Amino acid sequence: MNLLNRLKLPTVVGILLVVVLWSCEEDLTTVGSGVVGGEPFTAGKAVYDVFAYNKKIEAVRTNKLPVYQIGNYTDPIYGKTEASITTQVQLSAANPTFGSYSAQVEETADTDSSTLTIKENETVKEVFLFIPFLTNPKGDRDLDGVADEYDADPEDANSDSDGDTLTDIQEKALGTDPLNRDTDGDGTNDNLDDDTAVNRFPIKYDLDSIFDANGAIPESFNLKVERSTYFLRDLDPNTNFQEAQQYYSSQQFSPGFVSDLLYEGPVEISNVEELIFKEDDPETEDVDESEEAPVRIAPGIRVQLNSSFFQQNILDKEGSSELLSQANFAEFFRGVHMSIPDDVLVMLDLTQGNITIKYEYDSVTSSTDATVIQNEREFVLNFIRRDTSTGAVIGNAVNTFINEAYPTEISNGLDNSENASKIYLKGGAGSYAQIKLFDEVNGSEIINQIKNRNWIINEANLVFYVDRNSLDAAGGTIEPSKLYLYKDNTNGPVYNQFLESEEDFNDGNITNYDGSLKKEGGKGQSYKIKITNYINDLIVRDSTNATLNLALTSDIRITATGKAMLANSTEGEVPVMSSVNPFGTVLYGSDNLPSGQEGKKLKLEIFYTKAN
Repeated sequence: MNLLNRLKLPTVVGILLVVVLWSCEEDLTTVGSGVVGGEPFTAGKAVYDVFAYNKKIEAVRTNKLPVYQIGNYTDPIYGKTEASITTQVQLSAANPTFGSYSAQVEETADTDSSTLTIKENETVKEVFLFIPFLTNPKGDRDLDGVADEYDADPEDANSDSDGDTLTDIQEKALGTDPLNRDTDGDGTNDNLDDDTAVNRFPIKYDLDSIFDANGAIPESFNLKVERSTYFLRDLDPNTNFQEAQQYYSSQQFSPGFVSDLLYEGPVEISNVEELIFKEDDPETEDVDESEEAPVRIAPGIRVQLNSSFFQQNILDKEGSSELLSQANFAEFFRGVHMSIPDDVLVMLDLTQGNITIKYEYDSVTSSTDATVIQNEREFVLNFIRRDTSTGAVIGNAVNTFINEAYPTEISNGLDNSENASKIYLKGGAGSYAQIKLFDEVNGSEIINQIKNRNWIINEANLVFYVDRNSLDAAGGTIEPSKLYLYKDNTNGPVYNQFLESEEDFNDGNITNYDGSLKKEGGKGQSYKIKITNYINDLIVRDSTNATLNLALTSDIRITATGKAMLANSTEGEVPVMSSVNPFGTVLYGSDNLPSGQEGKKLKLEIFYTKAN
């Protein structure tokens, strides 16, 4: 997912037939006139009123999210948001055995009849927390193995990014580095070297969704990892444990519900994966382990945690009730709390993260040779996981958002029941807008007028203009690339997925909707949302003219909504992909626009054809 500038969708232009004069009621304006002799059809454009109301989001549900925010982001308009993560930790295996023998077998090692069973003295060597950074999932358009960011020609697999006369796609097939002329560093370029070991170079990634106050990827940030003492329930006791427990962004866990400090220090940001090669074992003369495929560690957060803590709370608990089941372990260990004090915001997929405990233990070589040797093994603790068959998230993690107070102008513009002159959209626990078409009730009178005129609706658009004065005055605003419009009564999208080709939809190209930011000179000017199908449903199929909700989105294809707490402790639903979006913008509304900006008033445009 990219929250900055991915998913730029094409605009589809409606085709009008012949423009003629058509008189309308005072509720609408008809643009274009003229009669072309004897034509059986006329076409025109009608403009209708739209009403917009700003709504404040006090808190959003933030457990079981697709991605989590951590760090600090200061929006030049809406102010600072501090995001932290509290997550469960899950055993990779219940009632684990460390080493070769269970704790029960080790207890009787001195008195049993086998010379193989000894006390194994399992000892933690090191513990690493790892969560990979997000990368651009669409960053290799020509599938040549080189991220577009570093590709000499991102649309041509036969380009030569490192200039060694081998094309990128050839190097992919050969297993050499397309970004390094001399992959193995032996002084001979890849095109002349016939002795280069294959696929033993680190891959360079296009990192995504890491940015500082200037919108750039920093070199490093500081991370703090603590043990959480808060018990995250999976099921809600208020529903007789029939429904999942819901946690909201307003839930704060630190400093009240943390204890042991597990790590505090820097995290270096690299876009190149780390390779770990095995050392050659001198006892295996016929095998050179150093030539085996290396372990690849993707770019991400990788920090060393407190070993003694995991010795005491994991390895020393072997065979105990605390490790008997995941339920017991969740009650005992609770989880970890992570925060970043710097002005850096990072988006993370916790389902890809874990804590790896590397430990050593004693064993004997054979029943006849009682020589004690040391072996090494690993035990993995997961964070939340995703079920591979259903996609459901297993476990619980909560994102906490602490927002500073909005400026007075914005606060006064929220939940005041007034038709807005400015529309305030902010992701996370921010704000959204309610949109009503035609009038402030249900628009039935105007809808009936359109029905009686027997119009064929060719295209219907809502055009939202960016308030450049507000954004330029604030400076440094990262503008959301997409707006999402959904129905308040069903929480379903306005667009119809089944009118799109599978290829377009998978690429995020919702051609019957659009909703993307249009720019001039690198600055956003407007968003156009096509609601042709929605208007046709009202006119042809007598659908309900529902109130529409306008929010940000990080992925237009994902339409799931989650619970939100609104003003006056009322409950609502907001898109999950708005909850994980940290950005904000200001749009012109539909009433009392500033002098000189009247032409940017929010309006509904309907292009129609009518039989004469």
